[in-house]
Amino acid sequence: MARATTPAPVPNDPVALLSTPLARSGLTAGALLRRAGIRLGFYTVGDLLFHLPRRYDDLREMRRLGDLLWTEDGIVVSARVRVAEVRVEPTFRRRVQRTIARLEDETGTVDATWFGRRFIERRLRVGGEIVVSGRVKHFGRRLTFDNPEFQAVVDETEVLHAGRIVPVYPLTAGLTAARLRLAIREALDKAGHAYPEYLPEPVRTGEALVPIGRAIEEAHYPGSFEGRDAALRRLAFDELLALQLGMVARRRQRGREAAPLVEVDGAADASIRASIVASLTSKVGRPVELTADQATAVTEIRGDLARPTPMLRLLQGDVGSGKTAVAAYALAATARAGLQGALLAPTDLLARQHLDTIGGLLDGLGLGVTLLTGSLPADTKAKATEAIRSGQAGVVVGTHALIQESVSFRDLGLVVIDEQHRFGVDQRGQLEAKAGGRVPHVLLMTATPIPRTLGQVLYADLDVTDLRTPPEGRVPIRTGIKRPTDLDGTWAYVRKEAALGHRTFVVVPLIEESDGADDGAVAAESEAVRLRTLLAPLRVGMVHGRMKPAARDAEMSRFRDGDLDVLVGTTVVEVGVDVPAATMMVIEGADRFGLAQLHQLRGRVGRGLVDSFCVLVSDSIDEVAQARLKAVAELRDGFELAERDFELRREGDVLGLVQSGLPQLRVASLQDPAHRDLAVRARAHAEVMLDAAGELRPRQPALTAELETGWLRRVASGEPASGA
Repeated sequence: MARATTPAPVPNDPVALLSTPLARSGLTAGALLRRAGIRLGFYTVGDLLFHLPRRYDDLREMRRLGDLLWTEDGIVVSARVRVAEVRVEPTFRRRVQRTIARLEDETGTVDATWFGRRFIERRLRVGGEIVVSGRVKHFGRRLTFDNPEFQAVVDETEVLHAGRIVPVYPLTAGLTAARLRLAIREALDKAGHAYPEYLPEPVRTGEALVPIGRAIEEAHYPGSFEGRDAALRRLAFDELLALQLGMVARRRQRGREAAPLVEVDGAADASIRASIVASLTSKVGRPVELTADQATAVTEIRGDLARPTPMLRLLQGDVGSGKTAVAAYALAATARAGLQGALLAPTDLLARQHLDTIGGLLDGLGLGVTLLTGSLPADTKAKATEAIRSGQAGVVVGTHALIQESVSFRDLGLVVIDEQHRFGVDQRGQLEAKAGGRVPHVLLMTATPIPRTLGQVLYADLDVTDLRTPPEGRVPIRTGIKRPTDLDGTWAYVRKEAALGHRTFVVVPLIEESDGADDGAVAAESEAVRLRTLLAPLRVGMVHGRMKPAARDAEMSRFRDGDLDVLVGTTVVEVGVDVPAATMMVIEGADRFGLAQLHQLRGRVGRGLVDSFCVLVSDSIDEVAQARLKAVAELRDGFELAERDFELRREGDVLGLVQSGLPQLRVASLQDPAHRDLAVRARAHAEVMLDAAGELRPRQPALTAELETGWLRRVASGEPASGA
């Protein structure tokens, strides 16, 4: 017979309670919070304290019921009332009842109604006093509240849901706002005041920051908006300091490592450039040269590779700006020096494309390119793995298969990460670790330029090279904006292009229809079905993120090879196969995409020598949405678009920042000039707090513990918001 286990005791120490899992915390709603926390991202009491409100409702003013007769419908108000009557009635919906309470004060009465929440009857005591908050509605001279929040008045200081500045939290199924507020209030009372202060006193006083315990309290239940702002300023500074400490530490630690020397003399430099230029010339059919930006990038990388400290450079530029040619130079220089260079791509299809492109660019040097992906036949994969292990493979292109334990390099000198935002810090580190005892040079590439103002803060640990000039022969893409009802001409043009052997992308924002979710956004599956009828006999294919990678790659290959005329897809086409014959890009629901996504999607066409077009389809009347679409139509430079998007976005994710591999900031917003100023000052503190080895000096045990195990750990570790 199994022995019954004894539950672990609830810690009496408030500090110990912070790290206690919610289910064993002794909190009233601990078991419920454990289930909800899995979805919302909190697991311990300390995590719960940093599940911060997404907004605050100002419900401090208590209104008299008699005065509500003159208010507008839909206004949220609070009132202190007595419960005069409670009754439960059936509704027209089967098995759904409504609870109705008659509420009163000395000036009037109001009916409050809750649908399908029978438990409300047990929580209301006739004759009892409550504070109620909700949207008021008028039926003649009769007032009603639909599903208002309320709280019995027992302790005047503990009214949480009305009559104060009320926090509004992100929720999940099975967790009500009232239950979560009560749970957080309980956690604050039991442990919030005991959260250890981790900022050094000189930093806190120098920046006029409130203590952390007060910041946590006022972030949830502020006595005033001034108190809330001071609390959020403290938490924003802490996030930015953690971010800057991580970047400064990584840069200083990397600067102390030994990297392999890759010296490129004049003759080698000239031969590598000549091979790349010859390949590019052959592709476009007329003489071309490296652009000025490409030439500058090559010179900078050549200098980096010749130094004994490891390169960590970010190469950012639009789709088609020539990043691959620059990467090919770095890979060739490394291989010519007797070392190995590896390029990591996010998909099998993109890896194969790099195999062809880089192979062509380096063909004049006699350097072959070895491919390693998970989809290779077993015998081909074994041969590639052996060539990499022995060093015979000087230039390697692959997917996640490169970071498998079974893959080892003889002498890895350079790592190139394509679409770097799609890889986590750990994945990049696993490939770097295959260099043995040395640290390889690293070149990161992205087609999502970050606004200059953000880059100064977020890329402070990298050397950054921009490719702004498009290569010669790149065809400008004409871009227009249309409403969904005005597409007859667009579809006629798709037919015309197909007759010429050209192909069309159609991008939609959702994968499948979902009961009106996302305000009726078009789904890939239903749009593919519709277009197969509308555009018959054109051949219409479909790709989206829920397809198996092999099936998705096969469909994209059919499109590239001309077996399909139209490809309907989600943003998985943003990073995909190079299709020179693609001349049309139709983006439906364009207002739902970020400017960077729109610009990258547009960059999937115009890669040949034929006029190309992009149609942004939107029925939005929102002024900001229209201004953003107009910016895409008017501007061709991704860097200019990045700056314009930064100006236009009122809140949220700038240029897909959540997908950029950068840590997610919960409180700090780099769109806020005050927070950008905080980031600059946080950077200055980080430079002083860390020694040459990237260690905190003098030792700061409390801050170290917070960065390793507290709420700042994700920011400090560089864990990307997307969890990539």
